Amino acid sequence: MILRRTVLGLMAAAFSPFSAKAAFTGSGILDDAVKDGSMPEVTARLPLNPRVVNLSAANRQPGRHGGVVRMLIGGQRDIRLMPINGYSRLVGYDEKLNLQPDILESYTAEEDRIFTFKLREGHKWSDGSPLTTEDFRYSWEDVMNNRDLHKGGIPVDLRVNGKGPQFELIDQWTLRYTWEEPNPDFLAQLASPSPLVIVMPSAYLKQFHPRYQDADTLAKLMKKNKAEEWGDLHKKMSRTVRPENPALPTLDPWFNSTSPPAQQFVFKRNPYFHRVDENGLQLPYIDKFVLNVSGPDLIAAKAGSGDSDLQPANVDFADYTFLKAAEKRFPLKVDLWKRTQGSRVALIPNLNCKDDGWRQVFQDVRVRRALSLAIDREEINKAVFFGLAHEAGNSILPDSPLFKPEYEQAWASHDIEQANRLLDEAGLDKRNEDGLRLLADGRPAKIIIESAGESTFESDVLELITDHWSNIGISIFTRVSQREIFRKRVIGGETLMGIWMGLDNGVPTAEMSPKELAPTADDQLQWPVWGLHFLSGGGDGHPPDLPEAMQLLDLMKDWKTAGTHAEREAIWHSMLDIFTQSVFTIGIVNQALQPMVKSSRLRNIPEKALYGFDPTSYLGVYMPDTFWYEENQA
Repeated sequence: MILRRTVLGLMAAAFSPFSAKAAFTGSGILDDAVKDGSMPEVTARLPLNPRVVNLSAANRQPGRHGGVVRMLIGGQRDIRLMPINGYSRLVGYDEKLNLQPDILESYTAEEDRIFTFKLREGHKWSDGSPLTTEDFRYSWEDVMNNRDLHKGGIPVDLRVNGKGPQFELIDQWTLRYTWEEPNPDFLAQLASPSPLVIVMPSAYLKQFHPRYQDADTLAKLMKKNKAEEWGDLHKKMSRTVRPENPALPTLDPWFNSTSPPAQQFVFKRNPYFHRVDENGLQLPYIDKFVLNVSGPDLIAAKAGSGDSDLQPANVDFADYTFLKAAEKRFPLKVDLWKRTQGSRVALIPNLNCKDDGWRQVFQDVRVRRALSLAIDREEINKAVFFGLAHEAGNSILPDSPLFKPEYEQAWASHDIEQANRLLDEAGLDKRNEDGLRLLADGRPAKIIIESAGESTFESDVLELITDHWSNIGISIFTRVSQREIFRKRVIGGETLMGIWMGLDNGVPTAEMSPKELAPTADDQLQWPVWGLHFLSGGGDGHPPDLPEAMQLLDLMKDWKTAGTHAEREAIWHSMLDIFTQSVFTIGIVNQALQPMVKSSRLRNIPEKALYGFDPTSYLGVYMPDTFWYEENQA
């Protein structure tokens, strides 16, 4: 695998049929800026060796410049979808989930320990400032190693057994990260939907840093941007996950030009984007994305009324019949992609909840297994998903080379008798006059299941599960809140159980990190406090005290230092076995279908594909910068 990574990086970098003097073509929307001298010619805007995307070789059509794509978003926070979908990465996945250089001209990985990166000479940020190794040095020295910005030191994702890398600048275009032990997750972290940030636009950000800015000017900038500390100011102005600062330079195909708050966000083409097609046209083809804010409940109706040109988000399979019928009235095409989550919907007991009684109950594997066995997945599939999903626990999909049927079917059959027996064995053998089981402290087994209310079918699923769990003496109620409140309640231990999606990455390879299976993040609803402890490097939360969770964490650490593909694959299987047998999350169905609404004039969008956050970055691996309009818009 090490050799494959190195060869891929060098081969992809070497293939470029264009020279620095080749005739490139820029979008006509920038012609006036070029004529009045406010922007250089396209050749000067591109790197000397741009990334060439050979669409014909991939059975796709080279396109042409122009057009505006309208999308609907459910709130201001959804502008985060643009850098995910744009998928400009130092190293990224292709459609077959192989890693390849993107922003980087090339890379080498020796022993999964020594990573050497070569930049594209002449590459520029969206404001025209040069991208050089200085931007990596600034991120490393002035941000990650500055305690005002990173109180816990460098990000935990950059540490192997607690130790960070040695950082070297070789020259203006070459840099190197060296660890004492293997760090096989490093490249995958750079290719993720929310990538590890190791490069920042230093020419812009230095104005917000006391090392480069005088105190008086910095104080004025803090006052202007309503920041109490310079660290808060720097974080606000450098945030890339939600691109709310229009002045922040980017390497994405489109940049946000609208300051929040707003009901419409306009993303304009990056004049300095580093990719071209085989005909020399600078990408992206599309000039502009316009994101209109709408109520989430109205998005499907608006998309089916012709108000969106590309709508993968905030529509679901329940909307498919309506959306498909809209093809007869509007120039729309609706395809179905396969969702990659380990479960389209999952019930997630909070093993870190503050309620002592329920925490002890949920930490008993017999209870979690019983709750899973009591669910009639076939009924839910037929009633909610029209029988088109796949009944399974929360596990990986057959599209993954790691797939085994026993993982998805672990404790996922419908067996009320066994479920009741397991609950009795767990000490919940007493019931009240209504038939509800009693906790050790005498309280009836009533579970409040909390939701962020972002899926239209959650209430239908919970209504059916209410009947299923009544057969085992457990009553459930639901509470809906906004996502931020929902997550805060989970982390604070106020939530007993949540309803959410299953594993983000249901199609992993052995080379991808298994950290989703272990307590490694505070947004893992089943063990947020344990995850926070890992994420903070031990500075917050507390470590797991459940043997299976501890074992998963140890295995995940072993994966990070594994030296061969066979070792990593074996660790993955050990973790999948523990995770699915322990039923930390109660999956219901996976391989659900996702409507992909698009203008009938848009080209290069696959009819069938995988759709999910990780590892495909929603539309990202399908390269939206290569989508184009076959004819001019009316």
